[in-house]
Amino acid sequence: MTLMVVAIAITTVFKLQEPEARTLLILIAATGSVMGVASSVLSANGIIWTFLFGLLDIACCLIVDADNGIWGDFSMHLFYLLPMQIVGIWQWRKRGASGSKQEVKARRLTGRQRWLITGAVVAGLAAVYGILIAIKYATVAPEEINRVQVFADASRTTFNIAGQILMSLAFYEQWYLWILVNIASIILWGSTMLSSAASSYTVVMFVKYCFYLINSLNGLRIWYNLSRRDGGLVN
Repeated sequence: MTLMVVAIAITTVFKLQEPEARTLLILIAATGSVMGVASSVLSANGIIWTFLFGLLDIACCLIVDADNGIWGDFSMHLFYLLPMQIVGIWQWRKRGASGSKQEVKARRLTGRQRWLITGAVVAGLAAVYGILIAIKYATVAPEEINRVQVFADASRTTFNIAGQILMSLAFYEQWYLWILVNIASIILWGSTMLSSAASSYTVVMFVKYCFYLINSLNGLRIWYNLSRRDGGLVN
């Protein structure tokens, strides 16, 4: 967590020195990144406070997404991730998480549940990509559409939805989806950062998700052990 916060702080200070830097948006992106870092680390360790920091991160992400016109991610944060933080608090408390020390009791999907989740994710990705491409065709010229960016936006939207469900219900397999979310996010913000219309704070978001990927790999390790300790396949 220390490394992530330091990297975000250094990147933010550097970007603030640019002549056309948008100070307020850079600081909002940096604040959201720090809140997201805290939420991600707490989630990896099965601590219920992850949802409080998640709410703060979501508020900042809404502002950043709206400014960049990343409407798939914006809609996902507003209409899904925001209310799911409340659901997560409720479900984790039912599974033994309380305060800052008591870890949630983790569980694993059955074989049938894994196939159902996989099918739903693939179908959802196709649907979201189709919707976002249609929106792009309706708003910009075809030659201006960045299909890699649109696919990354659709991917992280779909994976986020599925991952948040598994996270709120305390399933170990959530971390495979968070790894995919973070890879898609790196592609999305990397593509945005390299475009001519990139905002000065997009590099902060890129750095944030690079560290998120590292943390999600650590979360996979921790939750694997938690699910084994807590009996794995439970209802």
